[in-house]
Amino acid sequence: MEKQGVESRDLANTTDPDERRLAAVVHAAFLLLLCSSFARFLTRDHGGTRTAWVVALFTAFALLYALGHFLAPPPPAGTPPNRRHLAWLASVSAVWVALLALAPSATWCAMPLLFAGLYALPPRIAVPLTAVLTALVVISEIRVAEGPLNPNMVVAPPAVAAVATAVFVHLQRQAARQRALIDDLVRTRRDLAATERRAGVLAERQRLSTEIHDTLAQGLSSQQMLLQAAERVWLTDPETARTHLHKAAGITARSLTEARRFVHDLAPADLAEHSLPAALAALAARESGPGLTVDFRHDGDAPSPALPERVEAALLRIAQGALANVREHAAATRAALTLTCLDDRIALDVADNGRGFEPTALPTEPDRTRGHGLPAMRIRAHQSGGTLTVESTPGEGTVVSAAIPLVVVS
Repeated sequence: MEKQGVESRDLANTTDPDERRLAAVVHAAFLLLLCSSFARFLTRDHGGTRTAWVVALFTAFALLYALGHFLAPPPPAGTPPNRRHLAWLASVSAVWVALLALAPSATWCAMPLLFAGLYALPPRIAVPLTAVLTALVVISEIRVAEGPLNPNMVVAPPAVAAVATAVFVHLQRQAARQRALIDDLVRTRRDLAATERRAGVLAERQRLSTEIHDTLAQGLSSQQMLLQAAERVWLTDPETARTHLHKAAGITARSLTEARRFVHDLAPADLAEHSLPAALAALAARESGPGLTVDFRHDGDAPSPALPERVEAALLRIAQGALANVREHAAATRAALTLTCLDDRIALDVADNGRGFEPTALPTEPDRTRGHGLPAMRIRAHQSGGTLTVESTPGEGTVVSAAIPLVVVS
């Protein structure tokens, strides 16, 4: 993780336009001071055998500075300098000291070195280096002074160096705090992304479990009931047994179709070729049989524009789950499936005349031993932006109502 953070900072430093502009200003200042110092040497300080040495040192000083930009660039902000950069800084400083001893005109070439040291070195090293460079500048100014000593020669260089050092140290500490804040933000964003991935995985698991419950599990439950009924009348009423087997085969075919569409993440099979009202009517017809009659009713005009596929699938799955509960638990003889299209919402009601129950006893989480049932229906309604309510009284039946606002699905 730390390596990734360093790499990201390296990239940021190489592409930061402010860094490039600052480097350009420093290089331009160095070139200007070097040319000015060399011109002053040629006009005032040249002469004798040292001229050739001074010219050679000026040349070496310029070449070292230029080569350092390409071969030993400064480290990214907040990272320690490498050995190559330290070697360059030491060599160019040594050449400048030798040049200063022969040609005091090179005094102010110390400014780029001061910047390089403050930028690359930690404060505990950069501050003493700045003090040494400043002392050499003051000594050089005193050497070439003519007449009475000007106090500014002694006071000005330390004052300028102190201000520059204080500003650089402050900026370095502020930059360190900013980098720490950025690292915290990056870690927080990474943790948030991981949390969102985990939430997405859990949501997908929930979706898969409800899909399996509403398709394969319900189909297998119906097949089991039909096969058990066929087994009971196999010898006494072969015709009824064959009818049960035929219905079980039909459920198997529908479950297989649903499973294939489920694997390919497609809409429910009933919605593939039919509208939602037609699919609900077909569901009511399938659920009707000996002992249970399911009626379907459609009130209102179909919404315009049409409902999204995910909302139609959710309503169909809710209807399937509610009727499965009626068949398995309610002991009802009649059930009514009603789809109501209003101006602001679409509602689905499933009512039965079964035994009913106490709504306060409803589970809030899926029951791993019995299935998902009402909690899964609530999840489907909530994911579509709607609500699901249950009204029931023991001995008086149950009404399950799902309502989805059209504003949410438009």
